[in-house]
Amino acid sequence: MVVVFALVALAVVGVIATANWYVWRRLFRDTTRGPGAVRRVGAVVIAGGWVLAVGALVAERAGAPFWLQRVLAWPGFLWLALSIYLLLAVLAGEIVRPLLRRFLERRAARRRQAEPERRTAPAADTERIPVGTAPPKATEAPDADAGTGTSGAPDADAGTGAPAAPPASPLALPSRRLFVSRVVAGAAAAAAVGTVGYGTYGVLNGPSVKRVTVPLAKLPRAAHGFRIAVVSDIHLGPVLGRSFAQTVVDTINSTQPDLIAVVGDLVDGSVKDLGPAAAPLARLKARHGAYFVTGNHEYFSGAEQWVAEVRRLGLIPLENARTELPHFDLAGVNDVAGEDEGQGPDYAKALGDRDRARACVLLAHQPVMIHDAVDHGVDLQLSGHTHGGQLWPGNLVAGAANPTLAGLERYGDTQLYVSRGAGAWGPPTRVGAESDITVIELASRQA
Repeated sequence: MVVVFALVALAVVGVIATANWYVWRRLFRDTTRGPGAVRRVGAVVIAGGWVLAVGALVAERAGAPFWLQRVLAWPGFLWLALSIYLLLAVLAGEIVRPLLRRFLERRAARRRQAEPERRTAPAADTERIPVGTAPPKATEAPDADAGTGTSGAPDADAGTGAPAAPPASPLALPSRRLFVSRVVAGAAAAAAVGTVGYGTYGVLNGPSVKRVTVPLAKLPRAAHGFRIAVVSDIHLGPVLGRSFAQTVVDTINSTQPDLIAVVGDLVDGSVKDLGPAAAPLARLKARHGAYFVTGNHEYFSGAEQWVAEVRRLGLIPLENARTELPHFDLAGVNDVAGEDEGQGPDYAKALGDRDRARACVLLAHQPVMIHDAVDHGVDLQLSGHTHGGQLWPGNLVAGAANPTLAGLERYGDTQLYVSRGAGAWGPPTRVGAESDITVIELASRQA
């Protein structure tokens, strides 16, 4: 097993190294005439970016001093996102490259064809010469270049009457290749930087609010229109801190929900480091309270300490537990990552003795938990975890690993809603997966 893991790791490292060599080649080697400072700087930038990225990941998981995590996180995590889109942009450039070269070659060919016509065309009469008047004589001193090309060599047609060979195209073959490489590399770099910049701005600007209506057959008429604000994957850490938490809290409170559900992955770090960042959660306001369940990242960060901390902030942790609200049951289970610590989900404890005539809403961090929810007769499961893929084309991987990537879907008599999350893990960047806070409005079919 260890040998297989080592071989897989070696293959992954090989793929990453090859991809980065390819990016360096297209951005730096192919855009320069020979070895020099530009190529060396490019190698340092790419290698240094990966050193920072790996350092940021290791520092976060190893519990390094928080100041060091913050120093490494911004450049390291942003490089991860930038490297993805540099590679994609350079690959896209392989399509543009031959098209641009063909365009330049055709333009040069047209110029070569037009040059002899311009040289042999008769000059237009620009002034009328009176009859009987001799034309003006040429200047006594001939041009220095007479009978020679611009370089001083004799014209090809001197004494023969044959037209001279057209001058070389301003973009001769070697310079044309260099020109194309520079244009494509510049466009690729600009596209990658612009994409990451825009995606980062979207995260830092805060999540948008989505509103989704979910009809429940067992919901009584009196609960029609009940609003649950669902927020997941805030990921407070060395990048997203207290100000981001305050933005999330303000956004949730602005929706005036009846209940708030925080469905895991609140933090990436210890209570000691991130307690101040999470403090704004104490200002969450909802008529029926704010509830919390663990996500997989809580188990990387000290789940027991964080459960105690959110309780201190006024949230109600649902650790394989259920509460009976006036018109439906609200239950929550621990994340499956807790199984390694003996704290995994326990559906029997949370749902086993409930009255199935009442509607039930379950908070469970990962969408894969939907199959257990179906077996226990849950009406609606609220989840997060996927980030909607976060960085396109990561949605393809996340979609393959989860039954639902984002949004509302039905599984038998159970409905599953998956939020794309409010924050971001790793790079504070989202591309093709806008962050959100969702207001679920329950609808009674009896209304």
